[in-house]
Amino acid sequence: MTAAVDAFYPVGPTPSRMDALCVYCGSSPGERDAYVEAARELGRELAARDVTLVYGGGRVGLMGAVADATLAAGGDAHGVIPDALEAKEIAHSGLTDLDVVDSMHARKARMAELSDGFVALPGGFGTLEEILEVLTWAQLGFHDDPCGFLDADGYYEHLRAFVAHQTEEGFVEPKHRDMVVFAETVDELFDAYESYRAPSIKSVLTDADET
Repeated sequence: MTAAVDAFYPVGPTPSRMDALCVYCGSSPGERDAYVEAARELGRELAARDVTLVYGGGRVGLMGAVADATLAAGGDAHGVIPDALEAKEIAHSGLTDLDVVDSMHARKARMAELSDGFVALPGGFGTLEEILEVLTWAQLGFHDDPCGFLDADGYYEHLRAFVAHQTEEGFVEPKHRDMVVFAETVDELFDAYESYRAPSIKSVLTDADET
């Protein structure tokens, strides 16, 4: 994260090169092969672009798939895992870096600190909670980094519709809806992130009627 809470960008900061992407995803592979393939494709592209993978440090499910693909393609993978999960031997043993922290809160804070972009692959409640938290931080002006979803095989189609519904019902402003990237392919995701410009942080912080 690069922006301070009280920063003001009239038209958003100039897009800059992404050095590390935080990936939230399931510890399960899911029911469709397309989910694992999307994770692997993202990992390969991170390595090709010399962008460090920051993720939850696990070796199972989509977490393991994206890490293994990044490493196999010569990229760097930085995991952050709570000690309770590391003790259960869920941690990936072959990462470039692995931070073991004392809580889930510390894990999320460390992942955010290391990253300058955020994306969710398919996942469960934890994946949604993590990406929505950093998206809320962006809405409030706590950071100016892109946030979005890799919509593998239409997994996030209903969430995209729900965000539109929130906007229609007056709980999300159009400019904040437009902060959320929904990409069907890895190329689309990086294209959107490379051109991303955060909205006016001042206006976000003064819009007290939207939470």
